[in-house]
Amino acid sequence: MAEPKKDDFLDDIEAAEAEEYAEDAVEYSDDAIELDSLRAERDELKDRFMRALADAENARKRSEKDRREAEQYGGSKLARDLLPVHDNLKRALEMVTEEQRTAFGPLLEGIELTLRELISVFGKHGVKVISPQVGDRFDPQNHQAMFEAPVPGTKSGEIIQVSADGFMLHDRLLRPAQVGVSSMPSS
Repeated sequence: MAEPKKDDFLDDIEAAEAEEYAEDAVEYSDDAIELDSLRAERDELKDRFMRALADAENARKRSEKDRREAEQYGGSKLARDLLPVHDNLKRALEMVTEEQRTAFGPLLEGIELTLRELISVFGKHGVKVISPQVGDRFDPQNHQAMFEAPVPGTKSGEIIQVSADGFMLHDRLLRPAQVGVSSMPSS
């Protein structure tokens, strides 16, 4: 039997080491692939977490804004429903003659007190009266032109008659003031 040569023995050791190295490289490659996969999954989960956190913050801000608006403007329907009451009380007081004022003084005083109390309650809840005067400039943001007429001695766009007051709820228009506007041509 032939004895194994030293070189054959070394070749066998080198082959075994190479095979072991190859197995380690494959194992390392698998670990690297798994590590890359885990990093990608971590990054995806981190991104989803950050988006969920941002969505939660946006929802919190939106609900806070909705709560503030409901608090400020929630009574607008009731306020709109009370506007005709204001108009009727004011109209009743404007139609009183001096003779009626003498005859029905206490009754008219009660109506005036009721109107003042209504305006006071409006004020407590952020409702402000818009009371334009004859001669004021027409403002389409706060006034509604009910008619136009050429009135001598006025300028185009001047208020010539006020039919009804307008009302604001905080910074929102509940109802524009109803006015007549001059259409006098420029001379």
